[in-house]
Amino acid sequence: MRARGVGGAEESRERLFRLGAAALTDPELLCVVWSSGPRAPGAWAVAGALLSEGGGLKGLVQQEPLALSLRPGVGPVRAAQALAALELGRRSQRARERRPRLRTPKEIAAYLAPVLGALRREVFHVLCFNARNVLVHDARVAEGTMNTCPVDPREVFAAALTSRATSIVLAHNHPSGDPEPSVQDLGLTRHLVAGAQLLNIKVLDHVVMGDGGYVSMLERGLMPDEAQEKRRAWSANGGGG
Repeated sequence: MRARGVGGAEESRERLFRLGAAALTDPELLCVVWSSGPRAPGAWAVAGALLSEGGGLKGLVQQEPLALSLRPGVGPVRAAQALAALELGRRSQRARERRPRLRTPKEIAAYLAPVLGALRREVFHVLCFNARNVLVHDARVAEGTMNTCPVDPREVFAAALTSRATSIVLAHNHPSGDPEPSVQDLGLTRHLVAGAQLLNIKVLDHVVMGDGGYVSMLERGLMPDEAQEKRRAWSANGGGG
């Protein structure tokens, strides 16, 4: 019998058809992705080194395309193939409904996890809801760096007004993995809640996503005092719409 990996992509592809994709190791799956024919020279060695040195699949999905393409044995074609495959996997985890009804912070976090997980930069989303707590628009209104993301209130409220939302949930990620809200996060939330009141839009929550976890400012009691009890009722009643 040949040692695992000696056959490269061809052997991995045979195992996939015989046992299913779930039976393949991460390097084997990369070999299959990289193979456009019966042979992919050096694919196994390159895949193994890339995953072991880069922190596995999580580290790979955080790679910048150009930086990944410069890794030995990778190149622009393999970099694009790997990142495209990982993005397809991420998208497959998203809610199947085009307009899901998200009624609790836990449901919102589950919806956001495939969207905001494993990103290298902070991004800021506005989830726009109608009166029945159906998500009518998910807008990414800002992108930042590893530890900051400047947010323009005009972009936040433009997304809400365009979708005719009656309420919104603010959301962003912490690439560090720690979802604890910062002082800046709390200040921004107060600022946006005050602006939303002038437009008669309810800010239900601000959810901060981390590495496998989240913090809901609503659940923590960190939302501004105005209408705090009304928001708690929304969460406790599963949306209340």
